[in-house]
Amino acid sequence: MSAEDLEKYESDMELQLYKEYRDVVGLFGYVVETERRFYLTNAVEVTPRSTEGGEVWFEVTMSDAWVWDMYRPARFVKNVRVLTFKDVNVEELARHELSVELPGE
Repeated sequence: MSAEDLEKYESDMELQLYKEYRDVVGLFGYVVETERRFYLTNAVEVTPRSTEGGEVWFEVTMSDAWVWDMYRPARFVKNVRVLTFKDVNVEELARHELSVELPGE
């Protein structure tokens, strides 16, 4: 496989991943970004921890999550536990209510 073929393959995989993200983002309430991964999830808990030396790290637990990783065959995960020394970014997604317009209104 040439470098050009590999680049095209990775570009196609990333586009497919983006399309999947676009299709599933409405199913989740939170976006979680760690130093290595990006997650969509419905439940997240971030617990700061510290070592005896005073260094701070974070334990992040999520349930019903979707993982942004183009090399994972299954991106939906029931439970996730991440340990990280970097900051964790958690953002609550706005829930858009479904509105149905009736004819004549």
